[in-house]
Amino acid sequence: MIALAGSGWCLGDPVPLDRLPEWDGLADGERAACSALGIESVAVAESAGATDLAAVAARRALDAAGRSAADVDVVITVEARAPETLVSSDATRLQAALGARRATAFSVGGLGCASLTPALLTAAGLLRGPDVRTVLVAHGSKPATSRRYRHPVTVNGDSGGALVLTASGGTRIRDVLLETNGDYADLFRVHYRDRPYDQWREECADPTAYSFRLAVETRNRLRDLTARLLARNGLTPADVTTYVAQNLSLPSHRNYAEVLRTPLAPSCARNLARYGHLGPNDTFHNLHTGDVPPGGRVVLLDTSPTAAWSAVLVETGVGADGTHLL
Repeated sequence: MIALAGSGWCLGDPVPLDRLPEWDGLADGERAACSALGIESVAVAESAGATDLAAVAARRALDAAGRSAADVDVVITVEARAPETLVSSDATRLQAALGARRATAFSVGGLGCASLTPALLTAAGLLRGPDVRTVLVAHGSKPATSRRYRHPVTVNGDSGGALVLTASGGTRIRDVLLETNGDYADLFRVHYRDRPYDQWREECADPTAYSFRLAVETRNRLRDLTARLLARNGLTPADVTTYVAQNLSLPSHRNYAEVLRTPLAPSCARNLARYGHLGPNDTFHNLHTGDVPPGGRVVLLDTSPTAAWSAVLVETGVGADGTHLL
């Protein structure tokens, strides 16, 4: 069990879908599918890179936790879907931007939208050791291509998110489960080596596999993961205050509600409509804006078409000074 001492966010300005540069170039079927996602606008920060967004969010998270960059022992960067440059290190770039000179910095990822979960597992292991007291996890989310619409999945917005994790505190991450299936490793892909950036396109190699086979497996995985998470913590569904998930689309939210037999937290639909999909930042941002009362138990669920599925159990509380840490 680890604690969430503070979180920070940096979101682009909401831009209506029909004002995106790509909108007029969408085919009729793409535009119809995009309009049905439940996304009214997306967060856009054109002048900021992924590291810029992550750095702003990290500073805000440290302020919320009452800590400085000098207090950070480890900086874990959740890697971007497309790095800003090849060969160089986004992890140590973020470390330098923060001035966290004493820290060790590295990145984790490889699971798309679910890539925050391995960062939590890594932080939990580090915080069990004698020399690590504060871990900063940060991610800057930017589209991998020049197009924000990912047919037929979602629309990507720009965001930075950061969590300050410690060994103890009022808001506790009690348990984390993660499952993966390499059968879908290449289901979505962007060919880039032989073409300029403005010609990069994300492709779904098998739309039927995504819409049917993976959809059925996702329902089963989420149902089983949630049941296992609760059972091994001695809880029942009645003990859960609310559920949050990532923001892909309203149909995906309905799918979650059917699997869980209860609606998601209202913050999920609000943030989906206003900001679009914020990548791995979605779930903890939905938790942060979800008005969960002290003592509440929340299950955070993530899926990724790579494919990966995760479930995280969080208990909210108050710190020693009576301040709600979220």
